[in-house]
Formats: sequence, C-alpha cells, structure tokens
Amino acid sequence: MIRDLYRLIYLSHNEITGSTEMIHKEIEHILMISRERNVAAGITGALMFNKNGFAQVLEGPHNQIQETFERIQCDLRHSNVVILDFEPMQTRRFNEWSMAYIGREIPANDVFTQIRRESGFDSNRLTGERIYDLLQMHLYAAEKTAPTMSIRNQSELTFK
Repeated sequence: MIRDLYRLIYLSHNEITGSTEMIHKEIEHILMISRERNVAAGITGALMFNKNGFAQVLEGPHNQIQETFERIQCDLRHSNVVILDFEPMQTRRFNEWSMAYIGREIPANDVFTQIRRESGFDSNRLTGERIYDLLQMHLYAAEKTAPTMSIRNQSELTFK
C-alpha cells in the first residue's frame, strides 16, 4: 500500500475543433505531454476520448493529482468539467500506464457515448466507478487482442 495515493475521475466536454486529422494530432500532443508530466509526478491513469468529450482516471499522490487537474480545468480544450470521484485508494489499478489511451474507434466509446446520453452529463446521475470500470475493462480487453506485443510496458501505445 502506498500512502497518499488518490484517484480522480472526471468527464468533460470536448472543445477541440477542426478536421479529424487535426483533432487526432491534438490528442496525440495531449498524450505526449501528459505522459511526460505524469511520469515525473508519479501519476498513472487512462484517458478515453471521442468527439463529444473526455473521460479520465488519474491515480497518484494527492498534491500531484490536484496540480494536474488544475491544468486540465484551465485547458481551453475542455469545458463543463465534472469531477465524479476524488478519494484515497489502496492500490493503483492503472499502475502499468503513465497515460493509457483508449481511442475513439473501439466499442468502449459506444458505452461512453451511451453513459453520457443517459446521464445528460448530470454528475448526480453519473458514477466514477462506472467510468473507472469501463476504462479498465476495455484497456485490458485491448491488451488481450494485441498478441504480438505486450502493451503493459508501452504507455505510448494507443488504440485507434
């Protein structure tokens, strides 16, 4: 068990505009910077993105999570940021990834889109655990479908 270990789960609306290629490049840029910063801060987690929004889990020390989330809230590529969960935890569930990315072309995004529709983006109708489980389930499922390489040790791998 690590002391001072927290998890933060949030959703936000996407404000990135432009062509699909431009949006893809912007997400790749976000991932590159996030992975560098997360390694330095001792943060792990996963990001899901589709054209409508972001869902993200961050795990790590309290102060580093707060600093990271402050940057996210100030980032103009997000709006209507909703914290679903911010609490202490015993062990990391995304400990292998500085920032895993679940791309917009996989089945998880259908579930993500459905969750957003059902909830109307109302934080009283959303649970962090549902998003947490969704990210973990699809990340591990994607890992099983990549038989020629272990993605656990490759935080750079994305699923598109």
